[in-house]
Amino acid sequence: MITLLDYGAGNVRSVINAIESLGETVKAVQNADDIRHADKLVFPGVGAFGSMMQILHQKNYAKPLLEYLQSNRPFFGICLGLQALFEGSEEAPDLAGLGFLQGTVKRFSVDLAVPHIGWNGLNIQQASPLFGGLQGNEKFYFVHSYHVVPKDDTVALTKTDYGYSFVSSIQKGNIVATQFHPEKSGQAGLRLLGNYLSRQRKEEKPLQITGKTKLSKRIIACLDVRTNDHGDLVVTKGDQYDVREEGDVRNLGKPVELAQRYYGEGADEITFLNITGFRDFPLEDMPMLEVLKQTSKNVFVPLTIGGGIRNFTDQNGKSYSALEVAAEYFRSGADKVSIGSDAVLIVEEYLKNNIKTGKSAIEEIARVYGNQAVVISIDPRRVYVASPDAVPHQVIQTSIPGPNGEQYCWYQCTIKGGREGRELDAITFAHACEELGAGEILLNCIDRDGTNAGFDLELINAVKGAVSIPVIASSGAGCAEHFQEVFVKSEAESALAAGIFHRQETTVGDVKNYLADKVEIRS
Repeated sequence: MITLLDYGAGNVRSVINAIESLGETVKAVQNADDIRHADKLVFPGVGAFGSMMQILHQKNYAKPLLEYLQSNRPFFGICLGLQALFEGSEEAPDLAGLGFLQGTVKRFSVDLAVPHIGWNGLNIQQASPLFGGLQGNEKFYFVHSYHVVPKDDTVALTKTDYGYSFVSSIQKGNIVATQFHPEKSGQAGLRLLGNYLSRQRKEEKPLQITGKTKLSKRIIACLDVRTNDHGDLVVTKGDQYDVREEGDVRNLGKPVELAQRYYGEGADEITFLNITGFRDFPLEDMPMLEVLKQTSKNVFVPLTIGGGIRNFTDQNGKSYSALEVAAEYFRSGADKVSIGSDAVLIVEEYLKNNIKTGKSAIEEIARVYGNQAVVISIDPRRVYVASPDAVPHQVIQTSIPGPNGEQYCWYQCTIKGGREGRELDAITFAHACEELGAGEILLNCIDRDGTNAGFDLELINAVKGAVSIPVIASSGAGCAEHFQEVFVKSEAESALAAGIFHRQETTVGDVKNYLADKVEIRS
């Protein structure tokens, strides 16, 4: 029996599914005594350090958890479950950690995108049965802005490089904790987690890993999900956001089945975009919740969900906040939520008043779940102008002339699936979203959507130059060469595609095979 400390925040469903896939049974902590009586305790901390520590104290979990750790019984902490072991964090300087280990948690100070999101390697610092059956070149999934700095470096189990070397996991006796997410790290993560749960595998020849680790570029498969005219939930794909063909919604497959296929092909992440929102459903019956639950049973890479992350009132008259909607998505298996049209309206209000209210969906979700959990989906289109000062927006010089030979353009933000343009440019919008607490940008391009002409590099570079958070390039991929082009000619951390994967014009595996000796990727 594995006891899981679920304090009520974030996606623990994937941890439970991973453990159960390894043949173990999971019991969730209901009270302090469940911690005291546990034989093996798994603590998947998710979200923000301050929120986590407040909840641990409110539920009276902090003291028995520290006692459990001091007894040196088997413990596995994940992400914040690692950070909680230390004395405190820069993320919440007024709140103490458990203090089981001396040291603190510091924010990355690097000339790179923060959060650190993606697949990175491990430099192993001490022998451990955790690494049994691994080759040593595997990559694991990270998503965090803060990292631990132990006072005693001998507790470091692994280190990872991101601008500089940081401690990415610790081991002290029977206490193990990782900054990376084994439950989101594919087969390598399941192997490592299984080694912890069994404790049967011994290292005859400890892995010795040297040299710097490297963050991989991510290949993301995107599934646009909606109901068709017959009421079936299908994956579809539009051409410049038009998803109909000969009057009917394009049906390219079932969402759970396609997600499993892309996981098998090596996708680094799966993104679901709920393009109809299902806003009239009671929250507990929203179809995408079930899609997430079913997908997370067999897909052990990060899942992002977009669509309907807003305040709404259902058909029964019950009102929900955006934070409550996001919470249900997280509890159903999502690791990140993507906000689109509503983010535009939030930013317009923010720029108008120049005040952070703390009450917008972006700010509230980031405060509770961490900024790494908030993705902003931008849907811009090109608007050509004769000169840089023709409009009060961020204008770029373009190598693709306009219909009248214009050499300048700006990227107009749109809402409602691209049907309505706003007086807000994508560059200003992305920067404002970062200020409000977003942790990642999903950068679409209406002009390139469905064209197979390649990513809009000018747009990507313009937005990337305005933010310090990761950017996902989207729209226009038509072949494997386009992925190489976007990674070589821009600083985008990842690239997303949909139609070419759905129609099997190429596969995720084909793209990775093509990139293998050209770009740092996860094999």
